[in-house]
Amino acid sequence: MEISATQLAQMLKSNEPLVLIDCREDYEHATARIEPSVLIPMNTIPANINRIEGLAEGKQLVVYCHHGVRSLNTVAWLRRQGIENAVSLAGGIDRWSMEIDPTMPRY
Repeated sequence: MEISATQLAQMLKSNEPLVLIDCREDYEHATARIEPSVLIPMNTIPANINRIEGLAEGKQLVVYCHHGVRSLNTVAWLRRQGIENAVSLAGGIDRWSMEIDPTMPRY
């Protein structure tokens, strides 16, 4: 249910078909984000399930948050809704900033 920052970086570099969903809040997304990503805050995920299903069709769906807790909970919920190709970024954007992009602001 999780992938590492290194795995995600490799997927992005090789242009694998994926969609990144940032399940943090607006102010967090404004501070730092992995591009290209779609902001869908965790509390709005259920209302956006049809949109997410469309985004995920034929692609790997990667959800991220600050430390990986919200995204893992979101992925568990999405999988219960039948979106089996959803995975969480282990350690979230914080680990991404430490391992992949040290120029990214940490908060």
